Amino acid sequence: MLTSPSLLYGRLRALSLAAAGALSLAGCGGGAAPTTYDLSAPRDFGRIGGSGGVLIVAEPSTVQALDSDRLIVKDSAGALSFLGGAQWADRVPKLVQTRLIQTFENGSRIAAVGRPGERIVPDLQLNTDIRSFNIDAASGAAVVEITAKLVGDRSGKVQRAKLFSARVPAGADGAGAARALDQALSQVLIQIARWAR
Repeated sequence: MLTSPSLLYGRLRALSLAAAGALSLAGCGGGAAPTTYDLSAPRDFGRIGGSGGVLIVAEPSTVQALDSDRLIVKDSAGALSFLGGAQWADRVPKLVQTRLIQTFENGSRIAAVGRPGERIVPDLQLNTDIRSFNIDAASGAAVVEITAKLVGDRSGKVQRAKLFSARVPAGADGAGAARALDQALSQVLIQIARWAR
């Protein structure tokens, strides 16, 4: 059964308000711990042909509101609120970096992939920026938008840049929202891995 956007928005808004109340009460004597969700790295998308080079994946940059471990709901006016009773296993940029590295490994795309500071000599660095990683209350969809830039490690020159995005219908609770954001991120990670060949 399809849920109308206005009804879904109402449910998400009610959950956000309930979360705000629960947080204020939690400060006065404790409360239930939020449920923790994780993101996954796509596995079964086939091998991706590539240059066989060495790639460093930097931690994504983002705005302060998205640099957290909270599931975020964005309303039609652009206001952001936390989805009550739900959190990620780590900060979103750190999780996205880890899952992006694993996606490259799962696709056998390159000879080696790692983080800055690891003892590998890279050919390229992948810099990303998380523009959106939230539930859009107006449409009831999980929205993930990430820009990616491939930068020559020695030259510092941007070789390519592109915006990747995905939208997935979301449930009105923490589990449904987390599942939809995970699915949307998986679509974006596969797009980035195929593009960065």
